[in-house]
Amino acid sequence: MNRAPWPYPKTIAHRGAGKLAPENTLAAIRYGVSFGYRACEFDVKLSRDNVLLLMHDSDLDRTSNGTGAVASCDWTELSKLDAGAWHSSAFAGEPIPTFASVIAYCNANGVAMNVEIKPSPARERETGAAVAVECASLCVNAKVPPLLSSFSTDALLAAKEAVDSLPRAHLFQDPLPADWLGRCKQVGAIAVDTNWKSLNVDVVKLAHNNGLRVACYTCNELADAERLWSWGVDSVITDAVDRISFKR
Repeated sequence: MNRAPWPYPKTIAHRGAGKLAPENTLAAIRYGVSFGYRACEFDVKLSRDNVLLLMHDSDLDRTSNGTGAVASCDWTELSKLDAGAWHSSAFAGEPIPTFASVIAYCNANGVAMNVEIKPSPARERETGAAVAVECASLCVNAKVPPLLSSFSTDALLAAKEAVDSLPRAHLFQDPLPADWLGRCKQVGAIAVDTNWKSLNVDVVKLAHNNGLRVACYTCNELADAERLWSWGVDSVITDAVDRISFKR
């Protein structure tokens, strides 16, 4: 079976620059770019008043000086938080970015985007749809379309219903569930994206034979990445942007 076109590089920076900068910030994305990376993965969710922003966790405590649920705060409040000092003093004052500002940076600098739809609890469908609509609106002239990914089947279905033309990847944790192939087909995914430890040459071959590309996270050793590429893995998402060179 023919596989979908895959314009994404073999290496993608995890949450901007892995652990070298405060995750899911513009500073992190710029830092990844400084190592030659031209593709990044990041997490997007909704504020209470439906502004899309970058944040991995459902609450603010780990990666900002705020507390409580992201979904219980309006953007005006979230925009005032410090999302960098938790990492190191060098990044103190770094704000939580809006999704729109990250799109603008990536479009202007030729950085491909792997957009993980990371909904707060009970907001799966509205987040999936909102991400797809904003991508369709702001990425019209992007050379490489944003790849929408999520662990949430419901979020991906909503994204599909909102803007079917955007490419999608279904994310899975380790171990890879038995129904992974069916769920990829359910959401019209062009790729399966799973923990790199879930993969072997047979899984990659099965995905490819069913028309799917294969991406994986978060592989941080070059020897492991080389083995994955030798199996035919299409993209490796990594924290180690300083040790694994960008590879198209």
